[in-house]
Amino acid sequence: MFSEDQKIIQRVAPALQRVLIIDPQPASARMLAEALRNFFTCQVWIAPTRTKAIELLQAAMPQLVFVELSGPGLDGIELTRQLRRSEFTSRKVPVIVTTATATAQSIVAARDAGAHEFLRKPYTSKDLLRRLEAVALKPRPWVEAVAYVGPDRRRFNSGEYSGRRKRKADLSETPEATKVAQAFKILNSAALAMQGDPSQALRSMRVQAADLHEAAVALKDVRLARAAGELQAYLAAIKTITAENALALSAVVGELLKLAPVEVPRPAMKAA
Repeated sequence: MFSEDQKIIQRVAPALQRVLIIDPQPASARMLAEALRNFFTCQVWIAPTRTKAIELLQAAMPQLVFVELSGPGLDGIELTRQLRRSEFTSRKVPVIVTTATATAQSIVAARDAGAHEFLRKPYTSKDLLRRLEAVALKPRPWVEAVAYVGPDRRRFNSGEYSGRRKRKADLSETPEATKVAQAFKILNSAALAMQGDPSQALRSMRVQAADLHEAAVALKDVRLARAAGELQAYLAAIKTITAENALALSAVVGELLKLAPVEVPRPAMKAA
């Protein structure tokens, strides 16, 4: 087992050279930093406050973030959610939420905020290594929706699970078919959110249009590729969603949604 752990450490080390620990408790932060350095050589920054964390998320460009669930002046769930919806270059960095007071509610909240993993305290070296392995060696699809931004939630806390994937979609659907179905669902939701959250709606639509075009090319679906390409071109030409362009954008999205599989629900479009 030790030999196997060493192999994992060697594999994860290159992807985890810069680590940010966000924790208002100095002793807890130092303990985690020492545990990481026992595994491999890495540069570790410690942020005791939200303000310092925001500063380092932009300046340090961490490859991994640990954030305490809660503490004086810190809400780890809200900070994770804000990071995912920010314009920071590091917005997609793996996030591991830590806490000594884990509850079912806090675990679900961390998942829904966009965290990759959840680590309960006290933890063993094996627990920590499993989380490091999960974020460094088991990448998960990124979901750029409106209600949710972050890694695929179906793989949450994958450091605790090593068995087979049991969902029918995991076993039977092709990657392209899965991508198309999800992209259509998210695209529809993003179009309906143009008025309430225009910035995230625009970012989400750009990602879904690109995913649909890529999948259409792989599937050799000319109609879908053409429609997705037209939406990509339209989105590239606008910087923000406004009252002036929302109706036209809804029409372009609507044409693409007509090509969605029948099982994808398509509520009536709403103009901003």
